[in-house]
Amino acid sequence: MDERQVEQILQNPKFKEMVKKKSTLSWTLTGIMLFVYVGFMLLVGYNKEFLLSSLSGGVTTWGIPLGLGIIVLSFLLCGVYSYIANNKLDQLNEEAMREVEAITHEKGLH
Repeated sequence: MDERQVEQILQNPKFKEMVKKKSTLSWTLTGIMLFVYVGFMLLVGYNKEFLLSSLSGGVTTWGIPLGLGIIVLSFLLCGVYSYIANNKLDQLNEEAMREVEAITHEKGLH
């Protein structure tokens, strides 16, 4: 692939749309995870009594399900990203590549 083809890919509107959507998705999911994790750390730092209190009068405290919830949330967010990337972003990428390939074949640049 030469510089002209790379430039055509980078300037393709569908490729730009894919990059923008991927960036938005990544930052949104990162923000969600950071918000939850930092919130949990603040809870650990400033309200240990709550985390040490019993969930239902037994030995399980609030800290255990909240900590496990953060782990489960991270897996869910990875799943969300994978699903969207595989079903939406890959389609945009393929469409952009087809358009660029068509342009390069028309000009005899293959």
